[in-house]
Amino acid sequence: MDRMIYTAMTGASQTMARQAAVAHNLANANSTGYKAEEHRLRAVQVQSQAAQKGLPTRAFAIDASTHTDFSAGGMVGTGRPLDVAVQGPGWIALQLPDGSEAYTRNGSFELNVNGVLQTRKGIPVQGDGGAISVPPDVKLSIGVDGTLSALPESGAQNTPSVIGRIKLANPPTAELVRGDDGLFRTRSGDAAPIDETVSIVAATLEASNVNPAEQMVNMISLARQFEMQLRMVSTADANDKAATQILTTR
Repeated sequence: MDRMIYTAMTGASQTMARQAAVAHNLANANSTGYKAEEHRLRAVQVQSQAAQKGLPTRAFAIDASTHTDFSAGGMVGTGRPLDVAVQGPGWIALQLPDGSEAYTRNGSFELNVNGVLQTRKGIPVQGDGGAISVPPDVKLSIGVDGTLSALPESGAQNTPSVIGRIKLANPPTAELVRGDDGLFRTRSGDAAPIDETVSIVAATLEASNVNPAEQMVNMISLARQFEMQLRMVSTADANDKAATQILTTR
């Protein structure tokens, strides 16, 4: 009975966490470059510190790991020069305020008032030697290797110049962890090396890889699982009361 109570109680708690993850996935079904996440649970025996440990009848359900689905989303053409999408495996490096790097598949970029290439949230894109600055009054084009070329809008328009290159990396997915800001970082915190095999497509964005229908089915399944676990707690409570009445001296 102890095992039933503890497993059902903690299972219900962790199921709520899984429901929150599914709700987060559904909320980001239309977010550019978003990768779906999934929580995996397992049961573990409670370790007692008492001298007489007693019978191993209690177990907890815990969140064993948070899994990220790194499969690619669909490609959506935008026609916008500052939109890029990674083809196949790989990531776009960003320069964080503390000097470290983060990685994203969301290639919807813009220029700030100083001409620095950055994300919609104001994080600079990592270039060969730092942030990439774009001179004014030029027409930008981005190559498959991340090279930015500028063509003057006036004067000699047949002489494009290279002004920088977006850093493209491909660290092992097992070494990537998702931050609270939705960006990925390496577990060690070190910057991943440039990967020359990673390529991008200009004027295109990668859609979220969330399958809304699948996530809705998961939500319904988790709701039923939560109800079943609460029913198990009620059943264990009823069994406990019945056992107490039997043992009570009349």
